[in-house]
Amino acid sequence: MFLRELISNAADACEKLRYEGIASPALLGEDPLPRITVTLDRDTRTLTIEDNGIGMNAHDLAEALGTIARSGTKSFMERIAAGGGTEGTQLIGQFGVGFYSAFMVAEKVDVISHKAGEDEAAIWSSDGLGSYTIAPVDLHDAPARGTRVVLHLMEDATDYAERSRIEQTIKSQSGHVPVPIFLRETPDAEPVEIADGAALWTKPRAAVSEADYADFYRSVSGQFDEPALTLHYRAEGRHEYSVLAFVPSTKPFDLFDPDRAGRMKLYVNRVFITDEAELLPRYLRFVRGLVDSSDLPLNMSREMIQESPILAAIKKGVTGRVLSELDKRASDDNDGYLQIWETFGAVLKEGLYEDYERRETLLGLARFKTTASDGGWRSLADVEATFKENQTAIYYATGNDLDRLATSPQLEGFRARGVEVLLLADQVDSFWVTAGLDYKGKPFKSVTQGTADLDLIPLPEGKTGPTADASAEVTDFLAFVKTTLADAVSDVRASGRLTDSAVCLVASETGMDRQLERLLAASGRAPAAAKPVLEINPRHDLIVRLAGLAEEDEALREDAARLLFDEAQIADGEQPIDPRGFSARLARVITRALPSSAS
Repeated sequence: MFLRELISNAADACEKLRYEGIASPALLGEDPLPRITVTLDRDTRTLTIEDNGIGMNAHDLAEALGTIARSGTKSFMERIAAGGGTEGTQLIGQFGVGFYSAFMVAEKVDVISHKAGEDEAAIWSSDGLGSYTIAPVDLHDAPARGTRVVLHLMEDATDYAERSRIEQTIKSQSGHVPVPIFLRETPDAEPVEIADGAALWTKPRAAVSEADYADFYRSVSGQFDEPALTLHYRAEGRHEYSVLAFVPSTKPFDLFDPDRAGRMKLYVNRVFITDEAELLPRYLRFVRGLVDSSDLPLNMSREMIQESPILAAIKKGVTGRVLSELDKRASDDNDGYLQIWETFGAVLKEGLYEDYERRETLLGLARFKTTASDGGWRSLADVEATFKENQTAIYYATGNDLDRLATSPQLEGFRARGVEVLLLADQVDSFWVTAGLDYKGKPFKSVTQGTADLDLIPLPEGKTGPTADASAEVTDFLAFVKTTLADAVSDVRASGRLTDSAVCLVASETGMDRQLERLLAASGRAPAAAKPVLEINPRHDLIVRLAGLAEEDEALREDAARLLFDEAQIADGEQPIDPRGFSARLARVITRALPSSAS
């Protein structure tokens, strides 16, 4: 923090000189180009930050540094404002408190300054314990113009005299102030430019190469891939801010961090403020980059960040722009967009559950594997285009394994009618589908919840489909199964969705989707598990034969009923409730089917 504040003050001093030099060019003398120079000296354990800005005399030093929170920059801004001349200034430090953060690492601070256009220089010195001194200093010991801040580092802060530490800190926190920054590794070394004073995001997009963008992306993201999408623009109007943001091409390592924190950096007038401001909603946490505002104060506290209406407006604008750019990529480069979706689709879908305002946009961006996609991705517009006569809902199946979902017995009746079903294998899918969404008036309906309601959708010509019509024998058998499994199921009924399989499990019409119930149970948040409904295919050969068993064969009928339930559980990706009982029942049935051994 302290280095950021001192460099901000130095940049302000250069901006003040630029402003004053408009009316009095002589102040610039023979050194018109602004610069900040940071000098390291490991031998004397000092760190020096020097600028060639406006400088201060003894009175200015007393005013600026003699009282905490008294700001020379603030007074300067007030003076310019009184004269109606704020346009074009880029002053950063609005509060004087930040200077005193230097005493976090320094046991003593000397500020030597020579005000532009004056013949005297002065030094301000303090140990940070409440007192200070101001004295004249020989011009030969002062900057030709500007201010030199010398930090006498504490013993445990000597790493701030190391080049690697200082260079990294400057580049990450202050590398984009509007003044070039030079680093001198020793007092006798030649200064090396480490920041050119031109923030990349302030340049026109046409003036920035793809290589520049890639280098900057890697510096703000900490990744080594290429950005899949780059957003670079300046918003003007009620609030002015610049945005340079990137969508990575690979998943960041912290993508599924439990805190789901974003990684966008907040700058104010090119000075880094924080990377903890929520500049994008959490479902866009994979976006890396920054926002630079001209309207926010430099000393943004955590509370101010959370409550700032300006920041809320910026968040809304940036979020809208990111989603708009994703939509544009989907239209202009479908293959490129699908790569983004494969990488971050599971995270984007969190917005369907959390962001009511943008659900329609997010539904348009969403892509799905379906029973008709042959392993590819389909949009909801693609799915809607395949709607069958009398189809009134978008059907989906949730689970944790795409291959198992694709072969679920619950899909058989839908396949028979050519109804396309979404296959939702991400954990978040079980949550957003319960949020009351619809797509163009069509609700989302689970194929594993309630009755199938397929009777109104006609079968293709010449095809037969599932039916819930059952013979009297089968009806009696279903009643027997229901009585036998009363402790495990809420109902047993003839299925209108099964064609090839004998049985399947579904949730009741008012019950929780079975996959959501499993997820909540795994996290310890589920209510008491609801009993599922066992649906039986009344025309399946196995069921017809079981229904024909004589009533006196009670033991076999009971074993068969329980094995049907076990089979349905296994097809649903679960283990039988009673594995030992399942094994014993299966052994008894197989033994009965085998021929008797010879005597």
